Amino acid sequence: QVQLVDSGGGLVQDGGSLRLSCAASGRTFSRYAMGWFRQAPGKEREFVAVISWSGDNTYYADSVKGRFTISRDNAKNTVYLQMNNLKPEDTAVYYCAGSPIWTTKDKSYDSWGQGTQVTVSS
Repeated sequence: QVQLVDSGGGLVQDGGSLRLSCAASGRTFSRYAMGWFRQAPGKEREFVAVISWSGDNTYYADSVKGRFTISRDNAKNTVYLQMNNLKPEDTAVYYCAGSPIWTTKDKSYDSWGQGTQVTVSS
């Protein structure tokens, strides 16, 4: 497992941008696939994006494709989520998570950040 701390959330207007960061501790970070998930009030947690341990492969939910970009810096033990053209429906608590395997299934992730709130006003 790795220990994860999310940051970077906030209030932004429709069409705005935010960059989320997730700082990791633990020697296994560079061997973990890293994902971002989100949970809106009254809804189940949903997959947003995942990046492979090397950073060579990424995959996105259709709802964010073309607007969000996931990246990682293994030298800094950090993963990022750049969110552009934000919409009110992106409002949620965003969580970074780590998994020893490449997956979009939240149950396969064994490490989770505490979450950071993103609110997009219309």
